[in-house]
Amino acid sequence: MDPLCTPHQEEEETVIVKEEEEEDEDEKDDSETTVIDGEEESDDKAKETEPQQQQEKQAWAPTTYSTFGKEVFCYVGEEISILEALDSYGAVTWPAALALCHYLETNVEQLNLEDKAVLELGAGPGLVSIVATLLGAWVTATDLPEIIGNLRANLLRNTRGRCRYTPQAAALSWGPDVERTYPRSVYRYDYVLAADVVYHHDYLEELLFTMRYFCRPGTTLIWANKVRFPTDLVFTEDFKNTFNTTLLADMGEVKIFMATCRETEEHLQHHPAG
Repeated sequence: MDPLCTPHQEEEETVIVKEEEEEDEDEKDDSETTVIDGEEESDDKAKETEPQQQQEKQAWAPTTYSTFGKEVFCYVGEEISILEALDSYGAVTWPAALALCHYLETNVEQLNLEDKAVLELGAGPGLVSIVATLLGAWVTATDLPEIIGNLRANLLRNTRGRCRYTPQAAALSWGPDVERTYPRSVYRYDYVLAADVVYHHDYLEELLFTMRYFCRPGTTLIWANKVRFPTDLVFTEDFKNTFNTTLLADMGEVKIFMATCRETEEHLQHHPAG
């Protein structure tokens, strides 16, 4: 079975995942752990960080105390443990990812991901893809090659034995090369998810190209973003001009958009993306 194919291309098969070595629960380091959604830290650490946490929660910002730490979230009734690092923007859980996860779990009637093929762009440490998998989706989480190892570990750690489908992690670089690595004749998705991907504002043209490439007729694109730079606003206007868009949620600095393709399938066959 091609690990990148969706249920639309192949029949479901049993996926055997090599068991990862479980974390030693007796050697947890509380200084590297942040508990989100009402869970409490140790008393000493809570006293030290309470003002900072209040400020960051208001800004939908994750907290990291070390170069390589762990955050714990609670979505879809499950505890989700995310390992992240500060050596790459793509290895950290950003504010819009938290906002999108909250939206997905609280709007399941409007956005029903069960048995749907889902692609995430710029998945980072994988929180959004994990939540989508817990909601019943068949997920392919993508990012740059150097991100994939940690992404795959987070996906498997938090979904093994909990979900119908095993999520996949795959390398994907934005831009025209996507046509070669993900040909239209093979890869098709019901939903494309993206959260805080506009931060890399040097690659906005490539990002929009990639969004347009995957958002074909029958696909719904969900994009969550926290505005940081003027280029975010420029990209938002380009996004609105490219797709049929709806503002799903406005959380102040974080906004969540839904988009669909403006072209018909026949038009795409004669005029490929680009």
